[in-house]
Amino acid sequence: MQGLGELESAAMDVLWRAGDARTVREVLEELNRDLAYTTVLTVLDHLHSKGWVEREKRSRAYCYTPVSSREEAAARAMRNLLADAGDPEGVLLHFARSASEREREALRRGLRQHS
Repeated sequence: MQGLGELESAAMDVLWRAGDARTVREVLEELNRDLAYTTVLTVLDHLHSKGWVEREKRSRAYCYTPVSSREEAAARAMRNLLADAGDPEGVLLHFARSASEREREALRRGLRQHS
């Protein structure tokens, strides 16, 4: 995801797949990497500071949940890329030409629902 480091992206992937709140220890276990607890704690704290996750204190530990779905986050990243492009319309047209038939149909459905 745009704006996230490799470990932050991996932690977000764990949280998105989880479907419910996860503690630092649970994220650490699901990352299946040789990392210190404090490293994962720092990563989740950064994600909280950046607005990617919410946290709630349960007993003595925080539980973390994503603020938005993976799809919403990807759409926000695409919106940011378009905003930064010198020619957003041109970028969209190039994307549309490179999209698969399945992707074009999804775009059509989305546009019909938006109208």
